[in-house]
Amino acid sequence: MAKEETVETQGTVVDILPSAMFKVQIESWDKPVIAYLNGRMKQNNIKVLLGDQVLLEFSPYDLTRGRITRRL
Repeated sequence: MAKEETVETQGTVVDILPSAMFKVQIESWDKPVIAYLNGRMKQNNIKVLLGDQVLLEFSPYDLTRGRITRRL
């Protein structure tokens, strides 16, 4: 089975939540979304701080939860 296409966008971290979760505000959206770190960022111990610009990846089925794939 083929992997589904993902939606990528940029955002800014506005809040840090427990369990390596973050609230990220995307410029063109009204409400912030919940995002979590991908496995490579956890494995390499890459820190994401408040105010950081990040690259998000969403499933086309659920645009309320995203995966942080890169810190810009």
